[in-house]
Amino acid sequence: MRLYIRLSKNRQVIPFSYQQLLTGTIHKWIGHLNEEHGKPSLYSFSWLQNTRAEKNGIHLNQDAYFFISAYDTNLIKRITKGILSDPSTFFGSRVIDVQIKEAPAFSSEERFFLNSPILLRQKDELGKTKHITFQDEEFDSLLTKNLKSKLRKANLSEDNVFVGLDKSYPTPQTKLINYKGIENKTTLAPVIIKGSPEQISFAWTVGLGESTGIGFGAIK
Repeated sequence: MRLYIRLSKNRQVIPFSYQQLLTGTIHKWIGHLNEEHGKPSLYSFSWLQNTRAEKNGIHLNQDAYFFISAYDTNLIKRITKGILSDPSTFFGSRVIDVQIKEAPAFSSEERFFLNSPILLRQKDELGKTKHITFQDEEFDSLLTKNLKSKLRKANLSEDNVFVGLDKSYPTPQTKLINYKGIENKTTLAPVIIKGSPEQISFAWTVGLGESTGIGFGAIK
């Protein structure tokens, strides 16, 4: 299930590094009995859409929005209740409309664009963390492994599922994203997911890669 959340225009310039603010707003809506901190997230949310950039940050256009998707429909209901209680976000913007949509009907192979970049990390033999991007040969296998782990957590089958870079796309990008002072090297490029329609619907909902609960890996 997915919430499309339309926002009013902001009164002050929103900094480019607003991801932490958006995360905090979502956790405010989830509420004080928040069990989502510190565990693998079965939900994802996009970055702000339909914005206008200037030198010091961004402004929200009239049709600005973002979305939140969750496997647990109760979490969506909880967030909706939180929005109704306090629709404010940050820098003078607030929620002005919410639409709930179910996952589309998928086939056994789908191509997706991302609304936020994919974060993947792996530890080497010395225990040092390395960021994995589309430039690394283990990108597809690690991305698939991550999705399988989330499927197991949801008690869904992980058999015959695959996620990988759309190698026909001419301009994949890496993006360096600062979150709470930590530089994360990420990937922004279309992906191909193969599996059952249920598995693909699950991936569309929960996102791909790590840290989807703080705004990485949201599928458009």
